[in-house]
Amino acid sequence: MKKVKLIVILGPTASGKTEFGLKLAKKFKGEIISADSRTIYKGMDIATAKPLQDKKLKIKNKKHKLKTKKNEILKPLIASGIPHYMIDVVQPNKEFTVAEFKQKAIKIIKDIHRRKKVPFLVGGTGLYISALVDNLEIPRVAPDKKLRKKIEKMIARHGLNYLWQKLIKLDPEAKKFVQKENPRRIIRAMEVCLKSKKPFSELRKKGQPLFDTLQIGVKFSRGTLYERINQRVDKMIKAGLVKEVKRLTKKYSPDLPSMSGIGYQEIIFYLQGKITLLEAIDLIKKNTRHYARRQISWFRRDKRIRWIKKEKEAEKLIKEFFSLKAP
Repeated sequence: MKKVKLIVILGPTASGKTEFGLKLAKKFKGEIISADSRTIYKGMDIATAKPLQDKKLKIKNKKHKLKTKKNEILKPLIASGIPHYMIDVVQPNKEFTVAEFKQKAIKIIKDIHRRKKVPFLVGGTGLYISALVDNLEIPRVAPDKKLRKKIEKMIARHGLNYLWQKLIKLDPEAKKFVQKENPRRIIRAMEVCLKSKKPFSELRKKGQPLFDTLQIGVKFSRGTLYERINQRVDKMIKAGLVKEVKRLTKKYSPDLPSMSGIGYQEIIFYLQGKITLLEAIDLIKKNTRHYARRQISWFRRDKRIRWIKKEKEAEKLIKEFFSLKAP
């Protein structure tokens, strides 16, 4: 049986992968599944750089609405005429795991293929992409609020590096996929280790591939990428990022995992009077650069990724991909 063909457009933040994905989806009759761990949150729009929704376009055709086992309807955001799934999935105060992303995304990909469209997975969250490309067996360990509070107290008392070292002692392989600067990932990995009594890495085994996949990475020189990051942060401030964060903090606790994202945490510090707005902007740029470097390090480990600089290169790869005979 032929596997569903899946095209992945990936790259670090501000690399232009969203624009690449949109143009390619238009050219190849595709629909987009977002692989971004931040755009899943409703109301968090500016710092997550969500694609702009077509305001006048309303979906009347039921074929774009997909029901899951929980009877929820996964309705896409329509941007430039192209359906984008896995955006605005949950409220910022709700938990959303990689296992949930994988389960929903698989259904969407198969549904897109059933309607004779091409599924494009577009984003920069490496674990989301790997969950689908490598069919990771994600541990279904339910979040434990009491345990997380204990772990968070440990961080507050001893620092994040202390917890990172404890995690590596429990699971040396975790350093390959859990960034030591990412408290959310470290806390989750510790939680899984402690609750399952097994190393987190053992519960993330690769299964048989679900899809026939082409991974295309968008590449820029480091200097160009950093300049793009600076420009994007400036645009976010002009677009009303401070106002967005004010609105969110009136409704949600600033201590939520969703609020720890780059762009939100720094503006929260500004609103709390801890730093000036200029300091917050500089900090967003600095933290975004660090995040981009971590993303690049993650993707470099996957030798299957075909790196390109121009849209025409991607078009050529996709045409070749579809002309090949399925194994």
